[in-house]
Amino acid sequence: MNIQLRERPDQAPSVAIKTAIADCDVHPSRATPTELYPYLARRWHAHLETIGAGPYHGMMIGPPYPKGQPNASRRDAYPPEGGPQGSSLSFMQKQHLDPNNVAVGVLNPLGTGQGLRNQDLAIAVCAAINDWQIEKWTSKDSRLKASVVVANEDGPAAAKEIRKRAGDKNFVQVLLLSRNTEPLGQRRYWPVYEAAEEAGLPIGIHAFGYGGNPITASGWPSYYIEEMVGHSQCQQAVLASLVLEGVFERFPKLKAVMIEAGFGWAPSLMWRLDRAWQRLGAEVPHLKRPPSDYIREHVWWTTQPMEDPERRDHLFEVIDWIGWDRLLFATDYPHWDFDDPSRVLPAGVSEQNRDAFYLGNALKLYGLAKT
Repeated sequence: MNIQLRERPDQAPSVAIKTAIADCDVHPSRATPTELYPYLARRWHAHLETIGAGPYHGMMIGPPYPKGQPNASRRDAYPPEGGPQGSSLSFMQKQHLDPNNVAVGVLNPLGTGQGLRNQDLAIAVCAAINDWQIEKWTSKDSRLKASVVVANEDGPAAAKEIRKRAGDKNFVQVLLLSRNTEPLGQRRYWPVYEAAEEAGLPIGIHAFGYGGNPITASGWPSYYIEEMVGHSQCQQAVLASLVLEGVFERFPKLKAVMIEAGFGWAPSLMWRLDRAWQRLGAEVPHLKRPPSDYIREHVWWTTQPMEDPERRDHLFEVIDWIGWDRLLFATDYPHWDFDDPSRVLPAGVSEQNRDAFYLGNALKLYGLAKT
């Protein structure tokens, strides 16, 4: 596929970026609770209406905390025709894709079949979400690319869904969440990585998820703000699990994207892992190199929420350490903590790094051509 780069329209923000962008975290939503029914067998219609979804977090009805905005989204993102934020392609085009010159938008659907106890239902809903992404989104706007949503707690079924979508240019990655019934390095998830590597698809690990465990390492928090700042903690635990369980050693071509948890924590995590490995490496003889080597080779980060230290040189030091080629720009549209592409980078970034940050890194990672 060729990505057509277009000039920003006249209604663009006053502080414009010169290049088109890849937005690597766009959240589509369903306009109605029954919007997936055309993609589901009729038996599941009755099941959902009479029994319910049955998530691992059984006490959940809706979001677990009051949000700063309805649906954790911007108040100005309600479509004029009705429905929740992110449910209208035409409004997404008008409000975000066109004015922000989005050349590639990677869809990461949340609230899907991931996290359901009934694995047959999870498999059906995830497959339906994938069909829905094509019919409602990617087939109607070539800028949009889908993520393969899988029933991650059933490794063989997830691998089957990945292989089903392999080679379909509508999909550019496999979507997992950071909170599962077990850390993602565990062997029950290895069929996912085997199929993703085989298909040449990165795995995108998005913050959130409800696998039945408390969402912090020390129990349930009192406030939504604790969950928000805890995203990076979950991602660190997930990444440590992937490295120490030997996932990247076993699947040497696998690529992983850490989504919506920032990236400022990456250097300190690598330092700590390497230091512990120097003393405790005998426990993990399957690791042939320092943990940081695997992370540098296999891992990318989306930028939202963008790190925002008081001194910009601190930000540049962190990015220089991680590598400008490892960052993928993201807005998190339509959520309330949306990062505006015209404001996210401070002054002082070279044109080469700016172009890679906004677009080039994503095109290379996802195998998309630029014209």
